Amino acid sequence: MTPREQPARRRRARRETVAVLRAEYGAELADGPRAFFEPLRHGCPWCGSVLIGGHLLTRDLIQHKPGRFRIDRCRSCGHLFQNPRLNARGLDFYYRDFYDRLGEQQLDAMFGGRTRSYRRRAESVRPHLGGVKRWLDVGTGHGHFCEAARTVLPDVVFDGLDRSEGVETAERLGRVERGFRGGFTELAGELAGEYDAVSLFHYLEHCPEPLRELEAARTSLRPGGHLVVEVPDPESRYARLLGRWWLPWLQPQHLHLMPVGNLRGALSDLGFTVVAEQHRSAHERVDLVAAVWLALEGAAPRDDLPWLPPVGPVHRALRGAALLAGVPALAAAALLDQAVAPFAGRLGLCNAYRLVARKD
Repeated sequence: MTPREQPARRRRARRETVAVLRAEYGAELADGPRAFFEPLRHGCPWCGSVLIGGHLLTRDLIQHKPGRFRIDRCRSCGHLFQNPRLNARGLDFYYRDFYDRLGEQQLDAMFGGRTRSYRRRAESVRPHLGGVKRWLDVGTGHGHFCEAARTVLPDVVFDGLDRSEGVETAERLGRVERGFRGGFTELAGELAGEYDAVSLFHYLEHCPEPLRELEAARTSLRPGGHLVVEVPDPESRYARLLGRWWLPWLQPQHLHLMPVGNLRGALSDLGFTVVAEQHRSAHERVDLVAAVWLALEGAAPRDDLPWLPPVGPVHRALRGAALLAGVPALAAAALLDQAVAPFAGRLGLCNAYRLVARKD
């Protein structure tokens, strides 16, 4: 098969897969998405306060799977959380075909293309970690961070942990020394005291019980070891300026968004000392271009999504026209993201923050 023929073969294979999956999704959605949610909460899952209120109502702007998602805000501590929260069935439904199957190739390519960003992340935390020898990366996916970080920390042995089969791929490809598949809270006892460093990069916001994940990290660390946590910053001004088009809301996958003061307090309560707080180096220069892209995608979703009804040539033509018309806006947004980035910290626009904490 020639290189020219390969894209056509991949498109045919995707169409065949979508045809099979459409019946599967249709059956699961026969009664609507209500079965995917837990009961409504009436108190903050972080501090327990009953002073909570609606903050954002949105849809799945990435995959366009059915459903509406509400984020509530605690008026006492500022914690933001999905309410009602997805249950186990809902998590399975909305994650399916995002990181695996239909979405695996695209996501793997995206994460694989972020090598420079991963190296900068490792360089930013290196001065605070001392003589780290063994590092566990939780939520490692296909292990791209570990592979890139080894170029910065060549003497460190990286292990990875993830619920998906991607961690097995990471071990097979040599990106991690050992790959553990499963939940961190379930596996932490087996890993007790093994690591000098544990990283939770954009992981906590996906977890139903983030405080339990922090406890698991403490169990896995030796005394004096370091925990590195990076999460979206809900106090970013971009979150208010862009509304539901702010990418880090990422509904329905992000269940919790934690102000930095809350996370610092939780770490202190668990016996950690925060040794570094980083905002600018955790910032990704994507807010404006992502907002434009989400708006364009919302106007004309892809035509090969098995959880949506089949579409015809008119829809495909409208999608092509919308994306073509949006190219100048995408280009302008990308340039503005780059121009604003050096001042993001001063302007309160950083979309993420990173804490490094020592286990005392």
